[in-house]
Amino acid sequence: MMSLLLVLAAMIWGAAFVTQSVGTEYVGACTFVCTRYILSAAILLPLGFVKGRKGGKTPLTRESLKRAALGGAVCGIFLALASLSQQLGIETTTVGKGGFITALYVVGVPLLGIFFGKRPPLKIWLCVALSVIGLYLISVKEGFVIEKGDALMILCAFVFSFQIMSVDHFSKGTDNLFLLAGFQFLTTAVISGIGMLLFETPRWSDITAAGIPILYAGVMSGAVGYTLQMAGQKYTDPALASLIMSLEAVFSALTAWVLLQERMSGREVLGSVALFAAVILAQLPGRQKKTAVKQQKDKE
Repeated sequence: MMSLLLVLAAMIWGAAFVTQSVGTEYVGACTFVCTRYILSAAILLPLGFVKGRKGGKTPLTRESLKRAALGGAVCGIFLALASLSQQLGIETTTVGKGGFITALYVVGVPLLGIFFGKRPPLKIWLCVALSVIGLYLISVKEGFVIEKGDALMILCAFVFSFQIMSVDHFSKGTDNLFLLAGFQFLTTAVISGIGMLLFETPRWSDITAAGIPILYAGVMSGAVGYTLQMAGQKYTDPALASLIMSLEAVFSALTAWVLLQERMSGREVLGSVALFAAVILAQLPGRQKKTAVKQQKDKE
């Protein structure tokens, strides 16, 4: 069930990639990121306080509020850096290469997990390799040359690995995911808002012109998508979660096919199959788990 939440988040993010690209035509990166996450925070923070007043495993106390604010701030710093570098990268690189490079957090997460004492099994590494091949086939249509936009996307993928690991850590310590996500978005909005005031000249007319992309990115990709991520990661290994969420590259291609009538080539279909295969293989029980299940059935 938790894996399905992450798949749904990947679907939402896949479609959001198109809206982010459209948003660059009207507003700067800092303005887009700030406004989208203001919306996300405005939706989730009130829900978090309402949930806290009704009680739960972690009722809204001064200590739980402090813990949610601290966790949200840490996650929000990483999300701000990742989102800003991604939005800036979208302005100067192709959507295909940008999508491929961003999804390379599937490599970064298990690597970071080693430093946190979480050593992924060999099967996960094989799935990561298969997913990278799939992402390459889906996204990279031309020669792979690292340019300015590509470098920003590499930074984005690197920081998203930290965001995923931080969500894995803090989501397991709270029952109020709305509050945790809300503080994450508030932190991201504040950081990007400072950049907006320092480096850009935001105009209300430009923001309203980008209204639909901002609304989708703020409500669906932000409030819904990242809350699904936190809920799904609460009970899912971060390396497996990153593999599932990398399906956003597939859903991005499917969204373009449905909305823009862009047909998938044989190369893209093959890449999608490879990526889906990696996700399914990663979730199959290993030999030890199968043995444990068999022994439990024998006892019964």
